[in-house]
Amino acid sequence: MSPSTHPESAGLHPTSPRPGGHLSLVSVGPGDLNLVPQRAREALMRADVIVAYDLYLRWVAPLLDPARQEIVTLPLTQEKRRAEVAIERAAAGQRTALVSSGDIGIYAMAGLVFEDLPDPTPFTVEVIPGITSAAACASLLGSPLTHDFATLSLSDLLCPWEWIEHRASHIAQADLSCVLYNVQSRARQEGVYRVLRLMLAHKRPDTVCGVVRNAYREDQEVRVTTLEALLDDRFDMLTTVVIGNRFTQRRGPWMFTPRGYNAWEADRDAPTAGTPAPQTPAATEPSPDHAGRVWVFAGTSDGSALAQAIAGDGLPVTLSVATALGASVAPQHPGVQLYGGPAGVQARRLALRGARAVVDATHPYAQAITAQLRALCADLGVPYLRLERPASLEPDPADLDGLSVVDDLNAAAQAAARGGPVFLATGSRDLEAFWTAFLAAGGQGEQVFVRLTPQPDVLARALALGVPARNVSALIGPFSREFNEAQWRAQGVRTVITRDGGDEGGFDAKRLAARALDAHLIVLRRPAPVPGAFSDPQALRRALLDLPLPALRGPLETA
Repeated sequence: MSPSTHPESAGLHPTSPRPGGHLSLVSVGPGDLNLVPQRAREALMRADVIVAYDLYLRWVAPLLDPARQEIVTLPLTQEKRRAEVAIERAAAGQRTALVSSGDIGIYAMAGLVFEDLPDPTPFTVEVIPGITSAAACASLLGSPLTHDFATLSLSDLLCPWEWIEHRASHIAQADLSCVLYNVQSRARQEGVYRVLRLMLAHKRPDTVCGVVRNAYREDQEVRVTTLEALLDDRFDMLTTVVIGNRFTQRRGPWMFTPRGYNAWEADRDAPTAGTPAPQTPAATEPSPDHAGRVWVFAGTSDGSALAQAIAGDGLPVTLSVATALGASVAPQHPGVQLYGGPAGVQARRLALRGARAVVDATHPYAQAITAQLRALCADLGVPYLRLERPASLEPDPADLDGLSVVDDLNAAAQAAARGGPVFLATGSRDLEAFWTAFLAAGGQGEQVFVRLTPQPDVLARALALGVPARNVSALIGPFSREFNEAQWRAQGVRTVITRDGGDEGGFDAKRLAARALDAHLIVLRRPAPVPGAFSDPQALRRALLDLPLPALRGPLETA
């Protein structure tokens, strides 16, 4: 049999085999023996020497013969030495297999081998492909990588962190689906959150994401969540994170990205009620209809009321809404136009050029959008005004009788897991993170009650998590003390978790209802207010009227 057709030479560099040994760079996939490719199996069984990290050897132990084969193991941090040993053994005339998890050519050992190969090489080399972590995790999540995607390692051991952030930002701007490798180690805790915040600057908070730990191995964990919820999550080096693009959808426990054969919708989450919102795939130039207007970003009912009042003052308003529900409850006023276009920072940068002012009336806890709007306005020279609901609690409240203030959802879940039936009154964006932390703390899922906005995707996500349908209320607030008290009494609630959204957000009604039931009220600590924020809508409107009209430039002069 000629070298070009012998099974051993399949995949070799297209040159004549040289005398000496043979080096197989063997990919063994995610850790399930059933997923080890046949060529990899054959290479392992034929080898005289096996070089590997000991964990990988445990996965393929049934294929090895320690009585005949020399097994060389080196610690996880000695990848370069493993490559050197494999080259030395092959150069000495031995049939050698260098083993790697996943695909040996992706974030793995093959590159190290080729760096050190002598030229000319006195032995033959083959690279045997395998199932990558990206492919393995994607298969467990559904089909999130159906269209263009990128992979990004968050390990800065061999790559400057500045490069990682630079690449993350460009991946997000391109709206690519993305697979994050080496997500979080004991020594590298904060990097993943910096990358997630970069993603949030260009992707929607509700972008569908997946988290997989120990894919196809013992203790496997798989779940679908959102980009914003990942900020409250904890990971490790056994975890892979898959971030979707803006077309990625959730279907039951799965996530998938459409291939696009039947033409993607331009923006599947764009509002449908009221004035039609732009339906372009990406913002390229702001509509002249929106130039010279006051942009109001409203995540609260009082924010929408403020938009209508500003229009009543004679100022044209563009009201930015994030969902179809937001559009359906938006004020119907001839001076108010709705905008529900792309939510990324670059799209907003284009849309806000030429704006008279930006009024940020988003929720007091919505720090990501507030930080983004402040930075954009400073960069564009657009006046920024913030309306912030007054808090009900002091800025640094001590724990009071029947009330505790905690820093995050993990702390809330830890406390709630010991307190009987719990009512989560913080909204749908917190549900995934709270549910995960609550169960991890030993809480029982059937004891969690939630109140969510009546949006099909929001309700579907709650049910997919495992929240019992009988424990889900689909209502739009705020709610009175009497309503809260009646509902919680009927559900036997002993713990209530909420945010300090002020009286307008129904906080005082929750507090009084919890007190009447002698229930423990857990409050997530409120972020520090934005300097110079208005608490009085009328004062903000007066300040707005005093602003000069912007000098419009270029294509916006006709607006």
